Amino acid sequence: MKKLNKVAMMFAVAALATAAGAQTRVTAANGGPVIDNWQNGTSELVWKNGTNELCWRNANWTPATAAAGCDGALVPVAPPAAVTPAAPAPAPAPAAPAVAASKVTFAADAFFDFDKSVLKPEGRAKLDDLVSKIRDVNLEVIIAVGHTDSIGTDAYNQRLSVRRAEAVKAYLVSKGIERNRVYTEGKGEKQPVADNKTREGRAKNRRVEIEVVGTRANR
Repeated sequence: MKKLNKVAMMFAVAALATAAGAQTRVTAANGGPVIDNWQNGTSELVWKNGTNELCWRNANWTPATAAAGCDGALVPVAPPAAVTPAAPAPAPAPAAPAVAASKVTFAADAFFDFDKSVLKPEGRAKLDDLVSKIRDVNLEVIIAVGHTDSIGTDAYNQRLSVRRAEAVKAYLVSKGIERNRVYTEGKGEKQPVADNKTREGRAKNRRVEIEVVGTRANR
């Protein structure tokens, strides 16, 4: 009798497993998820072990068909949010080159002998120094203007001032300055900076003014 009871229980368990599997497939056929853990007859409850820790599985169980909350259930993972790459920061605008403009005045007596328009060694040395200082300048123009004192006629002084400015230009060109970058002008005695009645004043009026205009890159 006990043996018959054991056999009956085995058949009952097998029938129960078959019924649970059939119920699962029916649920899936009706559009619900396929679950291969054992459930009650109304698919409301998944059967668990005595400690309520593990879910019983039927013969078709796979991790993909595990009931939610049971061992091996696949929890859908939300795809990572698309990360829009940040637009690269615009490159800083290059700094505008600094305007370089300087004006120097040289005493004509240091450049020329009296009543002459030929550069003296001292004058050439001063122009060499000027050229070395403007090597890093993007040159636009050099303006050389000759001036005289009031001794002599206006016409003569005008021609002398022009010849002296041209002598300065010729020397600068010989040192590598482009000819078309050097502008010359003679003012004669028309623009004195001191009193022509004194010896000191006349010496100040005999002069050559050189102005350099260009741009120098910022460092």
